[in-house]
Amino acid sequence: MFSGVFSVIAILFLVLYLAWMIVANQPRRDRATSHALADRTGMVIYWRPGCKYCMRLRMRLRFTPLRYTEVNIWKDPEAAAFVRSVANGNETVPTVTVAEKAMVNPSKAQVLEAVERYAPHLARK
Repeated sequence: MFSGVFSVIAILFLVLYLAWMIVANQPRRDRATSHALADRTGMVIYWRPGCKYCMRLRMRLRFTPLRYTEVNIWKDPEAAAFVRSVANGNETVPTVTVAEKAMVNPSKAQVLEAVERYAPHLARK
């Protein structure tokens, strides 16, 4: 009896985890763009599907009032080239720019600090 309940809980957990992975890997429709169209005076998050660091930062930033755009470097070669140019030749993501100041794999706190310093207009009040 106990092992049957455990199996059901494990399967439920796996299904919820897979659903979260799918949702976390999707760009928000109102924020997805390309490198060429991104507002470089604002905030841009360069990411790629399957990157757990990208998922973590993007999920944490979804609960802030920040206005930003997201660029998938696997769909945009120009974006991938930009990321390599600021990450010592690597495609290290997430890479975030705030008012053209690039940060490679920043924490939420670092992003918020950069916004406060370089682009306070991005935080909706």
